[in-house]
Amino acid sequence: MTLATSCSTSTTEPAATPAGPVDAPATTAELVLARRGDDKVGILFEDESWTWDAYVREAIRRSHLLRDRIDPARPPHVGILMGNRPEYLFVWGAAALAGLTLVSLNLTRRGQELADDVLATDCQLVLVGDDEYEALSALDRDRVPVVQVDSADYRDEVAAQDDTTPPEVPAAYDPATILMMQFTSGSTGRPKAALCSTGRFAIAASFGLGGMTRDDVAYNAMPLFHSNALLACWASPLYLGSGFALARRFSASGFLDDLLKFRASYFNYVGRVLSYLLAQPERPEEKQTNLKAVWGTEATTRDRKEFARRFGVEPFESYGSSEGGLNFVRTPDTPEDALGLPPTTVSYQAAVLDPFTLEEKPRARFGPNHTILNPEEAIGELVALGNAGTFEGYYRDPAATAERTREGHVWSGDLGYRDEAGFFYFAGRGGDRFRVDGENFTAAPIERIVGRYERTLLAAVYPVPDEVSGDQVMLALQLDGDAPFDPADFARFLQDQPDLGTKWVPRYVRIVSALPVTATNKINKPALRREHWDTSDEVWERSDRQFAYTRLDDERRRELYTRYAESGREPLLKR
Repeated sequence: MTLATSCSTSTTEPAATPAGPVDAPATTAELVLARRGDDKVGILFEDESWTWDAYVREAIRRSHLLRDRIDPARPPHVGILMGNRPEYLFVWGAAALAGLTLVSLNLTRRGQELADDVLATDCQLVLVGDDEYEALSALDRDRVPVVQVDSADYRDEVAAQDDTTPPEVPAAYDPATILMMQFTSGSTGRPKAALCSTGRFAIAASFGLGGMTRDDVAYNAMPLFHSNALLACWASPLYLGSGFALARRFSASGFLDDLLKFRASYFNYVGRVLSYLLAQPERPEEKQTNLKAVWGTEATTRDRKEFARRFGVEPFESYGSSEGGLNFVRTPDTPEDALGLPPTTVSYQAAVLDPFTLEEKPRARFGPNHTILNPEEAIGELVALGNAGTFEGYYRDPAATAERTREGHVWSGDLGYRDEAGFFYFAGRGGDRFRVDGENFTAAPIERIVGRYERTLLAAVYPVPDEVSGDQVMLALQLDGDAPFDPADFARFLQDQPDLGTKWVPRYVRIVSALPVTATNKINKPALRREHWDTSDEVWERSDRQFAYTRLDDERRRELYTRYAESGREPLLKR
């Protein structure tokens, strides 16, 4: 797109360049306008750049355009379906200045499901790039207009707008105004539209990122339609007036070159990103970056240590959700596999509760290799006590909102446990619960054990229905290297693990070339569960009570289906 340039087109004298952070911003509109007159380069994208003042002017132009297209009698919601590009940030800033709600649509969804997301969030129009236009083919364009931002008409209309004074909209300066809706990742079920107010975003922006200063550059390759990119990377540069380098998409092979090109001092990640980076050949330039802070969630201990060895920076892990309400951060004395503790800046307390009795679970006891000895009694749901007021809810989904805020608490939906010192541990997503032969347990401890296998690149453990009752453990394994899977070697490895529970041994092992992931690089376990063992991938089945695996063939699959049908459990296979 050629519309945006790195200099202002206005002859109005800009204000003095701000010295740095915004003074106690109450809304996101204040954050954006505080960058007006700032001639420091703020946004870097491929071979282009924009000063912060140029960014504000582009946002102001689009704020007028959007207000002109919105019916004030209807919810002021604007959808956006667009890959990572500066236009996304210009529109985002415009929504903040115009008191509108930007609905960030998920690029991985298509057809009627995507159209339903648009309708369910009451979008009055959808802004879309050329690359994403066809994904909206199922949407009734007469009911919800689609605006193509790469068209000449759009560019001309934007260029004709005033770029000096934003519209006078009181809602833009009300902290309670909903700034954006972002869909949950779908790693545990159908995505829900989580609400984020303009006040909540302003508060998050002021938290800071790993000691970042105005002279630093944050690098983001995570999708802008997810909260991690905006809250964990874009917010602080906007607040501080530092640099923000944006990648069009995540590329493991191009990541290091981008860090060097933009002289990035910080980047954020989610899910398996570190694993993908570390699968790249080691290069001497890894020690030559400007990195001083790396922040993310869900990386394995092994990957964090290996990244620190190769890049010289220890990734900082924390736990949080798109919806807010519960966070954990690691402290210097946090045990290796633990999430940590709630930040010292929050007022709430966290606990591990039984979702049925609402009672706090007993603390975990550990044996050799830090093996949890009492998982059934210690594992419960991670909860922020008395913090329901900070959770802003899901749009038009009161049942899901109520489920998250029962008894005045914020229920994360994730499983965890706590040690005697008070540190919290992750035990899996809500859908990661197993019941095998009457024993209850979760996926995360098994995944940690499988991660020790020398050929493991990525591993996902999830429940599949047993033919008769309860569940069976299934493992999807992505191998490191091109050598074929050796079932005997893997069985010997499992047999040698002293902390592998007798019911934890995978019944099925699926060998995958790549694990399915959500848009934020979290493993898509619902997709794996639906495919279970009936897949074209190589699947191995363990003999009952033996550490021996045999290849699952078509005859065995037919036999299994017969057994499920006889017990009336065949429908469970597609859940």
